[in-house]
Amino acid sequence: MSLVDNIITWYSAHMNYASITALMAVESSFIPFPSEVVIPPAAFVAGQPDSVLCTTGNYPVDVLLIILFGTLGAMIGAIINYGLSVWLGRLVIYKFADSRLGHLCLLSSEKIQRAEAYFREKGNVSTFVGRFIPGIRQLISIPAGLSRMHFGAFLWWTFLGAFIWNCILAILGYVAAGQMDLIKEYSHELSVAILILLGVVILYYLIRWIIKKRVKA
Repeated sequence: MSLVDNIITWYSAHMNYASITALMAVESSFIPFPSEVVIPPAAFVAGQPDSVLCTTGNYPVDVLLIILFGTLGAMIGAIINYGLSVWLGRLVIYKFADSRLGHLCLLSSEKIQRAEAYFREKGNVSTFVGRFIPGIRQLISIPAGLSRMHFGAFLWWTFLGAFIWNCILAILGYVAAGQMDLIKEYSHELSVAILILLGVVILYYLIRWIIKKRVKA
């Protein structure tokens, strides 16, 4: 049984708002851990009458708390990455990524370079869009820190991306109850589909804004 499987087993027996926050902080830091096995099961469990997560007696409110605590955890992990990148600098970050410990965390200089290239291409908004992309999600805070992105903007885009992602995962937990292995197996495809859907929505509102602007002109 792998370390992730052991953590999932522990989480199943200790599912509460504190463990949700802690695991989402881990997921959002440089330590690889899938958010797909944290939020969806919690959203499902919250719907059970005798659940420890059923604190208000109101299912939508309890799920909202799961989303908020999950987002808080994601923010904590992202801030850790950002802070370490600012404090240690590019040279140390890249050396760590290529170290034995870095490899245990599934890091490499190539992955950091890819995250930096994505950040340079997309700019500050990459800290939002990057939350939906596998392989970028956990690392996008590092180039944000290395470039010393404005901390307020970093917090806003990170919060927005993490909140929307956790909302989607919570809905999946409700719709696909009992299918957590399936969600985990197809998490990459799911992330791509969500990113495409998000892009379509953004494009739709952008086109509407352009049309309205031209009509007014």
